[in-house]
Amino acid sequence: MNVGDIMTREVVSVAPETPVAAIAKLLYQYKISGVPVVRDGKIMGIVTEEDLIMRDAIIKEPHVISILDSVFYLGNKREFDEEMRHHLATTAAELMTDSVHTVPESATVEQLASLMIKHEINPVPVVNSVGHLSGIVSRADLVRLMVLENDDGISLEGAESETTT
Repeated sequence: MNVGDIMTREVVSVAPETPVAAIAKLLYQYKISGVPVVRDGKIMGIVTEEDLIMRDAIIKEPHVISILDSVFYLGNKREFDEEMRHHLATTAAELMTDSVHTVPESATVEQLASLMIKHEINPVPVVNSVGHLSGIVSRADLVRLMVLENDDGISLEGAESETTT
């Protein structure tokens, strides 16, 4: 089975200038885990739930040592810069991850699953032969496929979900 067979074709996407609050509302409203940032059909980046959640995380400042007129970081400055970028972002362009992993419609489900696991990504935009956004696939789509392929009439009526109060 190919990605084109299971992808969502009606993709919710945003423009680079979309405010962060509007993106959060879209993810909640459509119950999706991320939105591609698109301009003229081309994917510029992606904003995921993780990007939004990082905005509220506690920022760990790197320790610095100043010797003469030089500053040396005793930690991961790149990680700090990334956390600050997320924290200060006001638009999709400022918040998005711009190195987006995509798959062609012809990729197999196994190739998609491997990509998702290897790079810890969700969702994954699907592109057509000219590189334009044509769909999107999430982990939920793979789980739905598993249920459909293995549907042997097992009832979910007796299944209970665990809740905490």
